[in-house]
Amino acid sequence: MSDPDLVIDARDLDKSYHLPHKTVTVLTGASLTLSAGERVAVVGRSGVGKSTLLHVLGALDRPEAGEVRINGRSIYALSERDRAMLRAREIGFVFQSYHLLPEMDIAENVMLPAWAGGSRQSRTAIRRRAIEMLERVGLADRATHTPLELSGGEQQRAALARALMNAPPLLLADEPTGNLDRSTGTQILDLLFGIAHQTGHALVLVTHSPEVAALCDRTLTLENGRLV
Repeated sequence: MSDPDLVIDARDLDKSYHLPHKTVTVLTGASLTLSAGERVAVVGRSGVGKSTLLHVLGALDRPEAGEVRINGRSIYALSERDRAMLRAREIGFVFQSYHLLPEMDIAENVMLPAWAGGSRQSRTAIRRRAIEMLERVGLADRATHTPLELSGGEQQRAALARALMNAPPLLLADEPTGNLDRSTGTQILDLLFGIAHQTGHALVLVTHSPEVAALCDRTLTLENGRLV
């Protein structure tokens, strides 16, 4: 039985990739719990499976064993449709490579989670909310620009605004400063941690940087498939 006060409760996760000539085991009994407002860093050597862990926690990649509960709901017991809705409404993703759609302007990119989450608001109301999120990250003046017209730091700020669009209780960030210079990366982290603190978001942050990990409340190391 999971604690209903936990934003995320992941227990005994197993995940392997079955290749033509071998099986690569990534997670073996990995477990993680996280409460509202808590910030946890996940560290480990390259290729150990940190991104896979985030994908499993974020309802993107089903584990072979174990359970993930978000706000008490077992996400892999849901239908594909319900899981997609939960993912859009209750999880905000920030990726290293931004993942903004180049054919859309920045405001439209930020609006995507509202559409994916089945919002019944008008397009005007959704866009107004997107502009508010862009104001929060200092990008309101770039709302009509395309991603390719923005710098890397600006694109990551837009990705952060998109992650916050539905006010999700859980933020998952995968090396969010990995493609940025040190100064720009610091600005992104200040925004990420500042907003998480103000709003009470739970945050799981994958990083290779001890300095970044030290900003979190706890640091877990992914080692031999487990979080220690």
